[in-house]
Order: sequence, then C-alpha cells, then structure tokens
Amino acid sequence: MFWEVLGEYIWVFLISMVPIVELRGAIPIAEAMGLNPFIYFPVAIIGNMLPVPIIFLFARRVLEWGADKKILGKPFTWILKKGDKAGQKLMKKGPSGLFVGLMLFVGIPLPGTGAWTGTLGASLLNMKFKDASLAVVFGVLIAGIIMSTASILAHYGINLVI
Repeated sequence: MFWEVLGEYIWVFLISMVPIVELRGAIPIAEAMGLNPFIYFPVAIIGNMLPVPIIFLFARRVLEWGADKKILGKPFTWILKKGDKAGQKLMKKGPSGLFVGLMLFVGIPLPGTGAWTGTLGASLLNMKFKDASLAVVFGVLIAGIIMSTASILAHYGINLVI
C-alpha cells in the first residue's frame, strides 16, 4: 500500500518536470487519482522547479554555441536577437517590471507559459539568476494554486462561471 501511494506521488513529481505539461498537467492528474492535495501540491512544485537552474544556466550557452553552426545558426541567432530585443524593451520599464512580468507569465496557466519557457526567457533576457528564480518560484506557486483550486472544484463537480 505505502509503495503504491509513493509510486503515485513519484509520477506526479515526474509529470511536473515534463516541458509544456509541467504542474499544469500533474496537479489535475493527481487530483483525479484521489491523492492528498497537501502532499501533491509541494511534490508538483518541487518537480516543476527542479529543471529551472539547469535551463537557466545552460539555455543561453547552448544557443550561443549553436549560433555559428551551419544548420543551427539561423534559428539560434534569431532566438538570441529576439531575446535581447525583448530584454531591452522590458528593461526600459525597470527591473521590477521584468520580475512581475516573468512571475505573471509563469503563473497564468495557459499553453506555452510555465517554468520552462519562463526560465528560458529569463536566460535570454540576461536576468540575474536569483531574480529569475524567485519570479519563477512565485509564478509556479500561483499556477499551482490556480490549478489545484480548479482541479479540486472540478473533481467535486462544482462549476464556476468565469
């Protein structure tokens, strides 16, 4: 019994690490499996945050490395230029605007947003690691609260008109 339940939480942890799916998919699955929200919530948060330092530290380096390669050069250079241009535009609003913008980008659970893309964006925008990590953590917490609330309400058949 214990190992079965532990295995279910491990699945939640692993699903929350998958790009695009992240905790936006892991939390509804955990709720559908009947798991305890007080356990699956932190498990999904930790799983979602685990790849963040790796993405932050290596995404820009990989893009810079590939920018002068024959096949990868054009798309990698385009991504770097686009990131630099967006970073300059956002920095005109000040560092707090960038922080709040990243937090909301990660926190609003829509397709294409989340910790992976937010962290990649922060790396491209040359944000400081500490600032980017905090913005992503707060965003993931916001997304987790939204997804948990929606999943619990859906699980118990409570309809909300938004």
